[in-house]
Amino acid sequence: MTHPSGWLVVVDPQRVFADPGSPWAAPRYEEVRPRIRRLVAAFGDRVVLTRFVAPREPAGAWVDYYERFPFALQPPDAPLWDLVEDPGPARVLTATTFGKWGPELAEVVGAGPLTVAGVATDCCVVSTVLPAADAGVPVRVVADACAGSTDDDHRKALDLMGLYAPLVEVTTTDDVLAG
Repeated sequence: MTHPSGWLVVVDPQRVFADPGSPWAAPRYEEVRPRIRRLVAAFGDRVVLTRFVAPREPAGAWVDYYERFPFALQPPDAPLWDLVEDPGPARVLTATTFGKWGPELAEVVGAGPLTVAGVATDCCVVSTVLPAADAGVPVRVVADACAGSTDDDHRKALDLMGLYAPLVEVTTTDDVLAG
């Protein structure tokens, strides 16, 4: 099997976004899971999964954020932050920020290219994709392997990221796997 080029970054495939009863549920999470699995299998050992966790002590604007979402002020090992599936050999990067692009991810993926899937399209995905593109890393966003907080917000986020072409390409699972 030919592997796609670069790295796959699966943003926040966690219980807090998958559980329909969660205030942060991405309603289409279960629909995108099979596509994420296909991508993970295709990228082999070039997969990074990310996890969002609350900071021990929120600071700055995060203080107001967690006043609005106090349920999320749980330690990093709380069940809501668990990955939905066993990460296997994939690297797991944990951060207290929506965006996962930074020195730690850059050290793993180098110049990319990056293929990005995950949740929520309109929050952690867009917050990861745009700084990576701004750093000069080519990014493909797999639209049908991302889920938003709503269908409308998912589409708006994809449209926004599409404005960054050619730094960002919005694509599909089948197109990525077809090479």
